[in-house]
Parts: sequence; C-alpha cells; structure tokens
Amino acid sequence: MKRSGLAALVALALGIAAGAALAQAKPEVLVKQRQAVMTLQGKYFGPLAAMAQGKAPYNADVVRRNAGFLDNLSRMPWDGFDPSTKDVGVKTAALPAIWEQPDKFKEAGSRLENEVHKLYEVSQSGDEGAVKTQIGAVGKACGGCHESFRQKQ
Repeated sequence: MKRSGLAALVALALGIAAGAALAQAKPEVLVKQRQAVMTLQGKYFGPLAAMAQGKAPYNADVVRRNAGFLDNLSRMPWDGFDPSTKDVGVKTAALPAIWEQPDKFKEAGSRLENEVHKLYEVSQSGDEGAVKTQIGAVGKACGGCHESFRQKQ
C-alpha cells in the first residue's frame, strides 16, 4: 500500500511539473500579451486625459469605471517583460534598457501602479479637481517609463 501510494505521489508530482512546463508562455506570446495590456491602458486612459485637459466633458461615472479598469491593468504587463522576450522576433517598442536597468524599470512600473491606484481611490470621492490632478500624475508616470524604456514611434 505504501509503495503504490508513493508511486502515485511521484506520478502526480511529475504530471504537475510537466503541466507547469507546458503552461509557460512562449516569448512571442508574452510580448503580444504585454502589448495587449498596454493597448487597453491607452483605451481607458485616453478619455481620462481628455477630461483632465478640458477636451471632453467631465463624467464621474466614466472616471470611476476607467480608473477601476486601469487599476487592474496597471499590474498586468510586467511579467511579459521576461528576459526571454528581449530578442524575440515580434515587433516591439521595448528598448534594451528594460533588461540593462531592471531595477529602474521595476521602479517605473511600481510608480505607475501606485499612481493609478491613487487615481482609483480619488475617483471614488467624486472630487473633480483631485481626480484631474491625479490623472496628470498617472500621465507623468506613463511618460516617465516611455522616455527611458520605449522606442519613439
């Protein structure tokens, strides 16, 4: 009994290990996933930036909804910048500085996450002035990362 139980446990462990190996995304997929997240961030941040700049009327409901989406999206792209994606054949605007300065890149990502989360929190208050100020802070965090880590397009 003990021997068959051990054999079953070993088989289960091997099955899990094999499944984990198969579940790891290919570098090309990681690039496409992070690009998809960045595209969605632009989709949901664009209307907020327009409101903050007075190019679109302020709409608290849209702000709350988009800030919630952005709060989640801001945490998603980072695992897609795995070192295996550095020299992948997919067209990407990622600069080598991402892998040459990983601490600086991580800090920039964290700054974006923090600023977006603050936007989410302030969006719940309905304070238009505070929301617009925080939208600017998010834009600055986005731009700071783009300056150092993204090719100009």
